[in-house]
Amino acid sequence: MNDHPLQYPVIGWREWLSIPSLGIPHIKAKVDTGARTSALHTFDLETYVTDKGAERVRFSVHPFQGDTETVINCDCAIIGNRSVRDSGGHEQVRPFICVPVVFGEFNWDVEFSLTNRDNMKFRMLLGRTAMENRFLVNPALSYQQGKPFKTPS
Repeated sequence: MNDHPLQYPVIGWREWLSIPSLGIPHIKAKVDTGARTSALHTFDLETYVTDKGAERVRFSVHPFQGDTETVINCDCAIIGNRSVRDSGGHEQVRPFICVPVVFGEFNWDVEFSLTNRDNMKFRMLLGRTAMENRFLVNPALSYQQGKPFKTPS
């Protein structure tokens, strides 16, 4: 990546990303410099151990705001369980996954905590650790890499 922060690409306070390895073609993320970690909305979360002793997680995602009809079922390796403090100050232990995220021409691995965000406006938070040494955030901007061709209503 660039050596000087002023050369980093500028992104807005909300952006469309995709997570191909989970089958998520696009999901709107709130770019949240106040959050250290990134979070992905999940439900029906179930952790399990494979025959070879690997810890994995099955979960479902509603990738679009206000749409509970579209469901994407996912299965992924867990990289660990960590304590996370939410915006209300409540602490909980969440499973974490690490998956490649695609944002326009950019593609990099992001660690996500998995949690139910039904009561939140955005299905994904992109935290500052995922953006560190990659982007500058301009809170006056949105969708700097464009919107998906077909967005749900």
